[in-house]
Amino acid sequence: MALTRNFTEAIKERVARDPAFARAMLDDAATTFLNGEPQIARLILRDLVNASVGFEQLAAETNRPSKSLHRMLSAQGNPSMDNISAIFGAVRKRLGLAFVAHTVEAT
Repeated sequence: MALTRNFTEAIKERVARDPAFARAMLDDAATTFLNGEPQIARLILRDLVNASVGFEQLAAETNRPSKSLHRMLSAQGNPSMDNISAIFGAVRKRLGLAFVAHTVEAT
């Protein structure tokens, strides 16, 4: 029988030991969101929040209830732009990153 690992725990461990992986997850979430796939972006953000900030700390930093944040970052979530901005901002701050937007022509 094959050994398996809990996905959430594996992501937490990787984010903790590999800052480049955490940056890549944040970049993927932002890029996916801006490319019109908000459902996927929310799920990536949810995993990154679990692995970095945590929902209780995110609630404190964004002045939003933890349960609301969980719902916002679910597959069926529908956060406002203000909430998305606050979530990205808190995660970005935790990771010590800044966003720089670039555009490229679609192929």
